[in-house]
Amino acid sequence: MKQIYLDYNASTPLAPEVIEAMTPFLTDHYGNPSTTHFAAVRAKEAVEKARSQVASFIGAKKEEIIFTSGGSESNNHVIKKVFERHQTKGKHLIATTIEHPAVRAPLEYLKKFGAEVTYIDVDPYGQVSVEAIKKAIRPDTILITVMHANNEVGTLQPIEEIGSIARKEGILFHTDAAQSLGKVPVDVRKQKIDFLSIAGHKLYAPKGVGALFIREGVELDSFIHGAGHERGMRAGTENVLLVSGLGAACQIAEKLLMKEDKTHELTQYFHSLLEQAFPGQIRLNGHPTNRLPNTLNVSFANRIGQEILGLVPEIAASTGSACHSGEVTLSPVLQAMGVKVEDGMGTIRFSLGRFTTKEDIDYAVDLLRTRL
Repeated sequence: MKQIYLDYNASTPLAPEVIEAMTPFLTDHYGNPSTTHFAAVRAKEAVEKARSQVASFIGAKKEEIIFTSGGSESNNHVIKKVFERHQTKGKHLIATTIEHPAVRAPLEYLKKFGAEVTYIDVDPYGQVSVEAIKKAIRPDTILITVMHANNEVGTLQPIEEIGSIARKEGILFHTDAAQSLGKVPVDVRKQKIDFLSIAGHKLYAPKGVGALFIREGVELDSFIHGAGHERGMRAGTENVLLVSGLGAACQIAEKLLMKEDKTHELTQYFHSLLEQAFPGQIRLNGHPTNRLPNTLNVSFANRIGQEILGLVPEIAASTGSACHSGEVTLSPVLQAMGVKVEDGMGTIRFSLGRFTTKEDIDYAVDLLRTRL
């Protein structure tokens, strides 16, 4: 039975180049990068090479990159430690209503310690207004955190404009770029970003590794305490195996972004085939143009997402709703966009990637047309 993987926004397979970069650290180079003897040399070199690769990818300096266990840790590090350090200025933070749980959960956690969080609504396309962000700023605002791209509908946020406002107002600015990296250009200087979170497994690197960009001159305390690893910013011996994989993934992605993007073309082709196969029954969720090139979030009329995927087990994709005891609940993102239950209950997120082919799309549409 042929299987089609269309859930790249959830996790990506390892790129061949990533596996190649990691292999020596499974066998020969086992030294601790923090030591100074011969067994540590290759390990230390690998960590610093990866740091340079990650930095180059986002327009940063290598000294501004620390390695983490992934996007969730990076997000938690920024949000909690900014709050701890800047409480004398204020306890107000700004986010959007469509943030990933790895951002929303730590924000809610901080309310126990007096944090005040303003969540800015998004429009029906899932995009936040720059003016709304500007109006929400108060004298005691210490952090603005807005995801670069939404993981469900793919809508891109006006990061550069928000970054400019934050810099002008003297407010720290964080963006979770887990979904956007490798799909659209990211430049921390141009976009005036103070903190940026990276997750390896969205980028053809392994699960369990990520990175955090901390702009030079911005002070942030350690999240994990212990020895002085990662310039004292994150205790724990670096996972050389995974870090080398992340570095290789960033280097590959940087090169691929310079080439013609076939994924966008393939996503548009997929959308057009679905509209032909289900005339008048397909609704696009998210911004029609200003969204990730690989993400297609659509609702099938008079259907339930879980039931659709149950009929086509050969297709790996994600739903935008949950059905319990006959009751359908939309995802928080679709709810924030104002999608009605009857319109959104048949939502499926298809996310394409580097290894998706035209034949995969043709086969997927044939399956859907036949089974639905």
